[in-house]
Amino acid sequence: MGVSNPAPPSPTSLHRALGLSDDELDDIRKVLSREPNHLELALYAVMWSEHCSYKSSRLHLRRLPSKAAHVLVGPGEGAGVIDAGDGIGVAIRIESHNHPSAIEPYQGAATGVGGILRDVFSMGARPLAVMDPLFFGELDDARNRWLVEGVVSGISGYGNSVGVPTIGGELTFDQCYGANPLVNVLAVGALPTSRLALGVASGIGNYAVLLGSLTGRDGIGGVSVLASAGFSGEDGAASIDEAKRPSVQVGDPYEEKRLIEACLELLDHGYVVGIQDLGGAGLICATSETAAKGGVGMDVDVTAVPLRELGMQPFEVMTSESQERMLAIITPENLAAVNAVCDKWEVRATVVGHVVEPALMPDGSRVGLLRVREGFDGQVLGEVPASSLADEAPLYDRPRRRPRDLDAILADDPSDDEPVGDPHDDLAGLLVDTAWVSRQYDSQLFLNTVVGPGRDAALLRLAGPGLPPSRRGFAVSTDSNPRWCALDPRNATALTVAEGVANLACVGASAQAIVNCLNFGNPEHPEVMWQLSESIDGMAMACDALSLPVIGGNVSLYNESGGRDIDPTPVVGSLGVVASLVAPPPGWNWRAGDAVVLVGHREAAGGRAFPLGGSRWATRRGRRGGRLAEFDASRLRATFDFVTGEVAAVCAGEPSDLTAVHDVSGGGLAVALAEMAAATTLGVSVDELEGHGELFAEFPGRFVMATSDAGALVARAQAAGVPVSVLGVVGGTRLRLGTLVDLDVREMADQRASALERALRRD
Repeated sequence: MGVSNPAPPSPTSLHRALGLSDDELDDIRKVLSREPNHLELALYAVMWSEHCSYKSSRLHLRRLPSKAAHVLVGPGEGAGVIDAGDGIGVAIRIESHNHPSAIEPYQGAATGVGGILRDVFSMGARPLAVMDPLFFGELDDARNRWLVEGVVSGISGYGNSVGVPTIGGELTFDQCYGANPLVNVLAVGALPTSRLALGVASGIGNYAVLLGSLTGRDGIGGVSVLASAGFSGEDGAASIDEAKRPSVQVGDPYEEKRLIEACLELLDHGYVVGIQDLGGAGLICATSETAAKGGVGMDVDVTAVPLRELGMQPFEVMTSESQERMLAIITPENLAAVNAVCDKWEVRATVVGHVVEPALMPDGSRVGLLRVREGFDGQVLGEVPASSLADEAPLYDRPRRRPRDLDAILADDPSDDEPVGDPHDDLAGLLVDTAWVSRQYDSQLFLNTVVGPGRDAALLRLAGPGLPPSRRGFAVSTDSNPRWCALDPRNATALTVAEGVANLACVGASAQAIVNCLNFGNPEHPEVMWQLSESIDGMAMACDALSLPVIGGNVSLYNESGGRDIDPTPVVGSLGVVASLVAPPPGWNWRAGDAVVLVGHREAAGGRAFPLGGSRWATRRGRRGGRLAEFDASRLRATFDFVTGEVAAVCAGEPSDLTAVHDVSGGGLAVALAEMAAATTLGVSVDELEGHGELFAEFPGRFVMATSDAGALVARAQAAGVPVSVLGVVGGTRLRLGTLVDLDVREMADQRASALERALRRD
């Protein structure tokens, strides 16, 4: 059957208005061997958008390692899945909702949570936890304070209502995010491996059933209007474009909760052949991708889709990103049973499509066609090869150029200067507790959370409804360092991966996999593409060296405003497993009389003993240049293995002299010691430190550990070939760091606890 009304684009350059280039229009003509109509152009526009097709990044992402014996599902599905043992799989995914959150912070962040949860339960996993790496401009700006409160409210409003704990994340403030905040959301869930599901359509004659909410106009063009273009405003206020507000989706967490339960029950009963969420690009994405993966065609009836608005056009129905919707492929024989389960959970279920035979083409090949119809047997409104939408978007090798001024920036190294200023004030300015944010979230839902927000990594019991019994646990961390990445994106990203592994080690978890959210500026700027390519190479280098597969991720580009790109911000989500979790890890809870020991190399690799380039200390002083420590896998791996083993023994309930452990990261050794003192209100005296450099230098692979038997811990470290230094003794009420810092612990703790709330509440 031919396509009705195959009218060419109007003289007003419809394809450009939809975000397609002239060359891309020519590619579409070649695929179809004719002019596309309006509907077909809209389908290609969303599916070939940067957000859906990764057309600027796919070439580079191929360099990341993604395979390992324990990887059950790698990149390309809703979420990555690893085998955690005991017949249990763990699914993990990270996504961005940056541009929507800049326009409508509450709904942008809320629907970011909803979307990432659907990615996880589309694999058959019950969502168990959420994390939220967030990046904003400085809080002296009223709009940034509004964004922070709106985003945090959106995450808490959705996560708390849907019943999934938010167990941690990051909070970064920097001038580069002033007009373009970043809202990344990570979700993790668990499943019996027998329930693993994939987004594949198969079985000629099977039904495509739309589950969940009604379809509306909210979110139309979300991925192409928002995620594939920066903001034009010169400042924060101007970047809120009223015309873009309808592109932001509106969420309903109670609908999502019912949808979770209905989908998991359908999968438990084996009623589902394949399943996929409707996220970016909506119904056209789910139907074309499931059909392409199965090598089949699919007919979709736009008149069958339940709508909540009158007069919606076919292109609106197919591309709407209305939330809380899933697409399930089922056999006709199971339709009654599917309806019964959905009725039980008060979830709408509607047959909107049929799986059909691939079409025989004039050249003798067979191609799975995606047909949009007006009625199942009615006229064809649009007809395109499913694979051309899902798998055959343009692939761009965009120009790359190292920034011309980078050498001058690197040469302005604060490590080479004699530090000035009061280290007391320097340390106080670096101490900000994010507890105000975590208090908005319920972190204890399911009662699985062993270590919650505010520590090195979150740790949960691997337990939940329908899971086999297990004493295992899993840990999750999110890490980034845009200050480093602005200077050396390759080395910085490798060091960020190492930071994630270090955080997992602090709770006794052995790192198993990572996911990434790559937040960068405009890919049409050669400097941005150089940053992206270098960052991916750094991630690949670190993952190869540390035996870590990358099992999923997201790329968010066009993060710019007024022609200014954000600093490169790759976020690494790290997943680890604890083999036996019968007792909590030591945490930061040192005790009076404990010895404080620095485990790991005291000085950085690469010829700079205490690098301050890219450090929080230097950035606060307006110094954004300098060089970083080098990534040295051999020294890092030995230290990580030792610390993981020490903490895992505590988690397994074995006798241990270890009483506390904390990774040395942002803010350096001074901040790590101050945070432990603030957590316990017990001071510490450290005898000898080499000035500002050792106080505030940042490089991974160092841990502060407290022990009741320093001799025994030192002996074990030396036997493992890991350097170790005894720093001092816990006790008293003051934080004494050599001759440089002498602070009252309670005053310091009070100032740290209130710093963020004071900044948010300023007039």
